[in-house]
Amino acid sequence: MKLIRHGAQGSEKPGLVDRNGGFRDLSAILRDIAGPALARDALDRLRMIDPESLPLLPKDIRLGPCVGGTRNFVAIGLNFADHAAETGAPIPAEPILFNKAPSCISGPNDPVIIPKSSAKTDWEVELAVVIGARASYVHANEALDYVAGLCICNDVSEREWQMERGGTWTKGKGCPTFGPIGPWLVTLDEIPDLKALSMSLDVSGQRMQTGSTATMIFDVAQLVAYTSHFMMLEPGDIITTGTPPGVGLGMKPPRYLRPGDEMVLRIDGLGEQRQTVMAFDDWTAKVSSGEPTH
Repeated sequence: MKLIRHGAQGSEKPGLVDRNGGFRDLSAILRDIAGPALARDALDRLRMIDPESLPLLPKDIRLGPCVGGTRNFVAIGLNFADHAAETGAPIPAEPILFNKAPSCISGPNDPVIIPKSSAKTDWEVELAVVIGARASYVHANEALDYVAGLCICNDVSEREWQMERGGTWTKGKGCPTFGPIGPWLVTLDEIPDLKALSMSLDVSGQRMQTGSTATMIFDVAQLVAYTSHFMMLEPGDIITTGTPPGVGLGMKPPRYLRPGDEMVLRIDGLGEQRQTVMAFDDWTAKVSSGEPTH
């Protein structure tokens, strides 16, 4: 099952994707793709609905973040062996955890804004995990029972602020629009092998990242279990699990995002994201004029 949230920013409604790729509205049945709606029994009830019985939405409707109510947005650093190699970093003995601000979450096709004074804004295609049930001190062999589904995340990063300004990585990870998620939340029954998902990211028509979850150092179950030993995970919380090689930081010379660039992200079975990059001043001018920014 593929679940979506659609409509204007901040007023998204729930929906799903039918067998033909059409968008269907769930708002007469469900308040949001959030909280209790992410529980296993609630998802089972949604599966019983005939999608053809639901109102069909326009194909060009805005898709919002595929889950609402996120309180914890946790990210995992250097979790792909080939990405660690391109950065010259050693393989971590334990997962590296840091936070992305929930306020950075945006829709899968919304613009990505280069922050004011940024010179090193970078891209990262990632597999994100959406929590479906409260998780605390869970074991890896039961961790997937706490997962509602998966989606694509672009872990947009400002490398100077992340790595050169002292303190934690969080400084370069939580700016507005630095967390596009979606286009849809895909339940685990549609993903036959979490350890064999191809991943890619293009910038302005040039392939930058090509990878696979096969090179993840810690798998999805291990990451959910590990994270649950350091914080309470609640329905709607997100763990984004690391990126394969090909980030701008690792290029020689480094290549960072510029206004007008377009990013296209894909992961097997999880769809596609497509974001245009905007300068901060151009974005604020559009907002001030009342123009749509997505």
